[in-house]
Amino acid sequence: MPLLSATGIDKRFGGVVALHAADFSCEAGEIHALLGENGAGKSTMIKVLCGVQHPDAGTITCDGAPAPYADPAGAVAAGIVPVFQELSLVPHLTVAQNLVLGREPRNRFGLLDQRRMRRDAAALFAQLGFEGIDPGAEVRHLPLADRQLVEIAKAISRDPRVLILDEATSALNRREVERVFSVIRQLRDQGTAVIFISHRMDEVQELCDRATIFRDGETVGTVVIGETPPGEIVRMMVGRPLQDIFPPRNVDTRPSRPLLEVQHLSWESALRDVSLTVHAGEIVGLSGLEGQGQAELLFALFGVYAGVHGSITLDGAPVGRSGPGAAMHAGLALVPEDRKTQGLVLPMSVRDNVIMATIPDHSRSGFIPPAAERQSSLSMRDRMAIKTASVDAPVRFLSGGNQQKVVIAKWLLTDAKVYLLSDPTRGIDVGAKLEIYQLMRELTAAGKGILFFSTDLTEIVGLCDRALVMYEGSIVRELSGPDLTDANLVEAAVGLTDGGTR
Repeated sequence: MPLLSATGIDKRFGGVVALHAADFSCEAGEIHALLGENGAGKSTMIKVLCGVQHPDAGTITCDGAPAPYADPAGAVAAGIVPVFQELSLVPHLTVAQNLVLGREPRNRFGLLDQRRMRRDAAALFAQLGFEGIDPGAEVRHLPLADRQLVEIAKAISRDPRVLILDEATSALNRREVERVFSVIRQLRDQGTAVIFISHRMDEVQELCDRATIFRDGETVGTVVIGETPPGEIVRMMVGRPLQDIFPPRNVDTRPSRPLLEVQHLSWESALRDVSLTVHAGEIVGLSGLEGQGQAELLFALFGVYAGVHGSITLDGAPVGRSGPGAAMHAGLALVPEDRKTQGLVLPMSVRDNVIMATIPDHSRSGFIPPAAERQSSLSMRDRMAIKTASVDAPVRFLSGGNQQKVVIAKWLLTDAKVYLLSDPTRGIDVGAKLEIYQLMRELTAAGKGILFFSTDLTEIVGLCDRALVMYEGSIVRELSGPDLTDANLVEAAVGLTDGGTR
């Protein structure tokens, strides 16, 4: 008997069908993946299972009986505990306070027992192996990865019967992912059902027992991981076979002109004497272990940091150091790592976000003609295949992949010369990834340059013409042609070079 089951679920939002006759079930003691492209209905199904959304039709059962809850609090009380893609932490509270929010321990005087909160938080982190997180630190001061670990710890502290993880590993490096996977396997062995949503197929193959695939709001099928080829699972998700994941490289091997030239760039302790060149028509990858200065390098090039030393030239002209505005004027564009906090203004519309970087180009005597603004946003919506009912809809209502397309569309309007991309496919579905890969090749075919940081080695190998491996803020190796392999990237990333230790 399934521990948690949804049968014949229908859910509409106005005229949009989010789920139609959708089914899903998971059993105690299994890790069950829920797969599909952005907009396939995964998040809506999760919200229905957690009592956040009420279905228009269908039934939810727990242990074969009607679900004994009608709202999120009731679901948590019944042991259905989610970790949503949107973190639920309160930024101005400490880590320890967030872990026990709504169930705070009190001392014998009836006051909040802060000491016990911190002690219990430290014990929980030690048990889970989440090292280096200060229970007394305010959440707003934590990096994204640590916030994600706190959210996971908060859910596990509630002793769930069903733990739902919606893109819970998208902000974590490989070591952190392995620690979380170890915890998930322990929960499974103790009889907990884990529903795992991820766009990283390698994680699904490594961790999960079964997978249910959604497409266009409907259930396509359920498969046993290990018995179904990954290519077949992807075909079920996107509705078409995938012959080649990555578009072909430019076959023209003639030297092209340098676009972006960086000499001896340094910033505090994060960047040390970085020199590189990006040519017209070239994708240059930034690889290495996460946190070795890759993201800081892109921000430094875009003028985000003060106190950067070294020279930056673009198409032969020096890039000003007065901030991002000077970098934009020179012809640089930056797609940041965290689209929700660094790339978008979530309450604003798709239209407003798309034209944000080109407001001076759209304005006339201090005013933006609505017709020009709307035409630009509609053209980018069609070019990027952004799925939205209206360009006037708030961008926060879009799926993760479509939000990322809005971020990219904003910079495409600037017609930049060099695009700085920081993990642009993190947390988006395979279909949206393929569209971004194709766009990158179209940009380089038009003579643009791309400096591309990715935590996915497959992307570095499959997309890039050259790869630069960073270690402790410096570029330690350049790989291209037949030398650009996963093994060589890993070797350089962990400090090995030419068979020895650096």
